[in-house]
Amino acid sequence: MDVASFTRLRWRLRGAWMWPSFVVLAIVDGVIVSWRPFLGDSGSPVVGVLLGWVASLVLMTALNPPLGWALRRVRSDMPTLVARDYAGAAICLLITCVLLAGGLIHHPTAVADQDALEDASATAEAYIGDHAPQQFLSNLRRLSAYEVQPPEIYRICAHAAKLPSGRTGPVWYCVSVDLRKPFAKSVTYAGSEPNSLLSQGTG
Repeated sequence: MDVASFTRLRWRLRGAWMWPSFVVLAIVDGVIVSWRPFLGDSGSPVVGVLLGWVASLVLMTALNPPLGWALRRVRSDMPTLVARDYAGAAICLLITCVLLAGGLIHHPTAVADQDALEDASATAEAYIGDHAPQQFLSNLRRLSAYEVQPPEIYRICAHAAKLPSGRTGPVWYCVSVDLRKPFAKSVTYAGSEPNSLLSQGTG
């Protein structure tokens, strides 16, 4: 092997970071999105992996050439292919850092939203326990919640227990909870339609 071939091999070994980074950091992205989602209260690791892959491919396609060129302006001895490889690895790492930062920034909001939902559920449970017919009282620990305007307004429903044979009546008892109002005025009766209808936009 001549010197030129050895030099090229050495550069290739030093520069083979892009695709290993692409795979490993996408897995890290999945863990981050599951642990600290940047939207909502929960995240899926599969969504995180796919998001990392797609974002990496898009940005590598767009930015690899200019970033590789900029790197070669600093290191003129570096082959173009290796410079682009380094640039691709840096892009994958940048995406991981952005997801982590977004998750950490959003986390206090997610915690506050969860606390508000728990407060609304406790308030609804107390109201339903005092005002609802008897058949709804056995399911107070299994309430259905719909976020109308989180973290302030929620619609929360209790499901009726099985009625005796021959008796009919509403299946759901629902209340609206507005956490902006004083406790005594924060709950109002909200009908018997299930939250599933509202979530589908048909309520």
